Amino acid sequence: MAINVVERIDGFVKIRHVIVSVSDKSGLESFVPSLLDINPEIRFFSTGGTYSRINEILGDRASTCLTPVSDYTGQPETQGGLVKTLDFKIYLGLLTEQYNDAHQGDLQRTGAIPIDMVVVNLYPFKETVSKEGVTVEQARGNIDIGGPCMIRASAKNFIRVASVVDPADYTTIVSEMEAKGGKISLELRYDLARKAFDHTAVYDRHIADFLEGASFGDVSRCYEVME
Repeated sequence: MAINVVERIDGFVKIRHVIVSVSDKSGLESFVPSLLDINPEIRFFSTGGTYSRINEILGDRASTCLTPVSDYTGQPETQGGLVKTLDFKIYLGLLTEQYNDAHQGDLQRTGAIPIDMVVVNLYPFKETVSKEGVTVEQARGNIDIGGPCMIRASAKNFIRVASVVDPADYTTIVSEMEAKGGKISLELRYDLARKAFDHTAVYDRHIADFLEGASFGDVSRCYEVME
């Protein structure tokens, strides 16, 4: 299969569609309204507790700009939030390229939309396994799957998408968007992508280190193992 080579991109991308799904919700109370003030036509897609928090922050404004991810994908979240964002329409929206006619046709065919920004930080795995007496099962339950996938997809497509993993970057993003008419520069998208890949690399390292330190006895004591 031939590798798609991109030759033309936009230096500045207007932020219209944003997925927000965060464990650390600090800063949302100013970040989300600021984005909406900059571009009143912006649409947010969110899940679970993050959706509830944004709905609370926006109040009456939420009805026109906030959509549950499950409504967008047409697939309800599985029990316990096991699967929320792992959906073809989402990843098509994250990975499509602006000047690729085939990609644009795929968006039209599926009713998907291009996602311009992903705001995601991950389940607190390190904090969980740092607690005294934590079990392998408790640690396993805090391994985030959908979050790293969205971070990696959006960071890979920094040529069009902003991947935001750190609330400390909210101010910088808002400042640039205010100065540039709701747009984010290639330079900032690239810097955010580098930070995003470092974020997932550190996260995976914590998981690998924990599993390396756990014995098979630690594992087997957590479960009734069927023959």
